[in-house]
Amino acid sequence: MTDTLEVQNIAIAFGGVQALTDVSFTVKKGELVGLIGPNGAGKTTLLKIIAGVLAPDSGQILLGGKDVTSLPTAARVRKGLAVTHQIVRPFRSMTVLDNTALAAGHRFTSNPLTALFHKARKSEDTHARTTLSRVGLGGLEQSDVNALPLGMLKRLEVARALAVEPDLIILDEPLAGLNHREAEQQVDTIAALNAGGVTTVLIEHNLREVLRVCQRLLVLDGGRIIADGDPTTVMANRAVREAYIGKADDHVAA
Repeated sequence: MTDTLEVQNIAIAFGGVQALTDVSFTVKKGELVGLIGPNGAGKTTLLKIIAGVLAPDSGQILLGGKDVTSLPTAARVRKGLAVTHQIVRPFRSMTVLDNTALAAGHRFTSNPLTALFHKARKSEDTHARTTLSRVGLGGLEQSDVNALPLGMLKRLEVARALAVEPDLIILDEPLAGLNHREAEQQVDTIAALNAGGVTTVLIEHNLREVLRVCQRLLVLDGGRIIADGDPTTVMANRAVREAYIGKADDHVAA
């Protein structure tokens, strides 16, 4: 079976500082993978390379077995990638439904000529309503985006990504700024979407929720993958504990 995502020997440096070094891993179809690591580990840089915002100095990114390393972000979306952002940026002048329907119609809006001749949006609205229901925003289709609390805006961000019908969705800190209950509900939604067939990479600092739902963990530290495996084994790894707590922890425990 072809892997949904393959990251092969990715490296990049900024001003002589090595941000990522020989980063390699795969994500198989249907997996829910947590990508974790302390601040400054290189998670954001890696995400930008996967999304096509940054070009690596070396290495390759493959989606569904196809090399997309040289492709722009929009082309990667058409290849099956969707990414949510930590800071939500919905179109504030649009309703919840319009925001999601616009994403659902990305195949038309990405090409000016196609968009010109595609005037009916019934199918996009229908798909958007279904998607909003899947993330817990059913009944709020006509709501003003500006009136939504952060927890619902985070759900809308997921809905917009889901509306492009991706093969892989990468969620960048979808729990940031949420309280305990909101975070729990958001992760339950993410897990349900994954159970429904959406291959998912969750980049998140909330370890409690990551450990609760992720089937596999990747740990990035100092620009390198230092652990990859099931959550229990990974969190017992000495290098992982030191990355999060520091080497002094062993002396304290003793």
